[in-house]
Amino acid sequence: MSDIEIARNAKLRKISEISSSLGIPEDRLIPYGWYKAKVDWRYLKELESRDDGKLIMVTAITPTPAGEGKTTTTIGLTQALVRLGKKAMLCLREPSLGPCFGVKGGAAGGGYSQVLPMEDINLHFTGDIHAVGVAHNLLSAMIDNHIHQGNELGIDPRKVRWGRVVDMNDRALRRVVIGLGGPSNGFPRESRFDITAASEVMAILCLSKDLDELKERLGSIVIGKGYDGRYIRARDLKAQGAMAALLKDALSPNLVQTIEGVPAFIHGGPFANIAHGTNSIIATKMALKLRDYVVVETGFATDLGAEKFFNIVCRVGGFKPEVVVIVATVRALKMHGGKSKEELSKPDLEALSLGCENLKKHIENVKFYGLPVVVALNRFVSDSLDEIALVKDVALAAGARFALSEVWEKGGEGGKELAQEVLKAIEEDEVSFRYLYDLKAPIKDKIEKIAKFMYGADGVEYDRGAEEEIKELEKMGYGNLPICMAKTQLSLSDDPNLKGRPQGFKIRIREVLLSAGAGFIVPIAGDIMTMPGLPRRPAAELVDVDSMGNISGLF
Repeated sequence: MSDIEIARNAKLRKISEISSSLGIPEDRLIPYGWYKAKVDWRYLKELESRDDGKLIMVTAITPTPAGEGKTTTTIGLTQALVRLGKKAMLCLREPSLGPCFGVKGGAAGGGYSQVLPMEDINLHFTGDIHAVGVAHNLLSAMIDNHIHQGNELGIDPRKVRWGRVVDMNDRALRRVVIGLGGPSNGFPRESRFDITAASEVMAILCLSKDLDELKERLGSIVIGKGYDGRYIRARDLKAQGAMAALLKDALSPNLVQTIEGVPAFIHGGPFANIAHGTNSIIATKMALKLRDYVVVETGFATDLGAEKFFNIVCRVGGFKPEVVVIVATVRALKMHGGKSKEELSKPDLEALSLGCENLKKHIENVKFYGLPVVVALNRFVSDSLDEIALVKDVALAAGARFALSEVWEKGGEGGKELAQEVLKAIEEDEVSFRYLYDLKAPIKDKIEKIAKFMYGADGVEYDRGAEEEIKELEKMGYGNLPICMAKTQLSLSDDPNLKGRPQGFKIRIREVLLSAGAGFIVPIAGDIMTMPGLPRRPAAELVDVDSMGNISGLF
């Protein structure tokens, strides 16, 4: 059966049963129909006295068009832990409509390792991402209205850095001119659109632990500069209260279930290539209080989502993983070894060996943080026994554990080997977690540590504007913030065409942005964009709905 057929044949438990299995009081559950609900964010305060469970983080090798199956593995691993008698749940990000209708399609897992109801999760869900977009655009409207109504704050229209957002891949909106049509329509100026997942408001929602912190962070957003050079913040426009009012419901985590009835929080949706790439801190912290084992997925590979999880999210959340799972496939590794997508079904040990250099680098990256690693090889029918043995040998030689994963085909049963290795790592392997950099280090030192240690770069080159922005940020007192690199996910370098483990390259930083509310600095590397475009054949062409309302084409 296809993914969609498997999903539709699944027998779901009512969400009240799922919440009851977690011990969540009925008055803390906010149902959205029979099979999804929010859990009041204030419930986290009632759980403070409980001990935390063990945190398991899932990442992957550098992604390829062949697919790695990271979300599917995250779901299947959690189901396997439950089958082994463990109290476990998982935390995922909410899918953005941009990738759903662009290249990726649905993002709710696959086969017998899915989160359900799949269509709802992929399409609008409980409205959190739309709330983020409206809150962001409210601030945008208030900025332009203030300028139009006399500009009491002296905002310099040429130096407004706050654009607008929409939850769709739309390259035509990357650069726009607004305010055309005469004085009644505002002050004409150049602006831009980002995808909603890249909004600083999304990062703020995911990094805030309560409503007071949410308001404080929203008020700290720097929207641009005044004519006198000072920073103008959202609180200067008195925008934070209304923005928080729009986000108050979105602050509560969304509760759903896997195809095997295992609880799952799906909350927040920052991308890992242009944001910090992890579900909300509230969801993770609440899950750690409710279950003995919590599996969290980070975006893309160790150089992006995992690095930001360690250096940003763990700092803010006050937690750390006990073990890291790196998902790989023979097919993807052969692409890193130079093979085309059409050649991947043929055994090729030479290409696989070359591609395994990418896997080695990702193992090294995690090992740097003092954490145990389990390589999960997501098995395909075309994988030969010799190819599987080669990947296993590489993983073990690099100091990682290894397990085959067949969770797409067999659900939790197909993830038992992986779950057992994860449990062994938690029980037997040493954990000596450390951060990559000291927050007090100069901004350039932090950027260069990420580039050299995580990407394998020889160094960093800065455009003139980026140099000036770094000097200004340090002068204005923002030098002690962590770094949230915006870089292509398709390579360890900033060039998406360099596969495997590139050597002899430098990272080019063309721009440096301040996300003062989120509490990090965003260097823009290479040609990465904060508004993706649709491909030649967008996934939207395959999506349809029949006369009974059944949606097809999301996978």
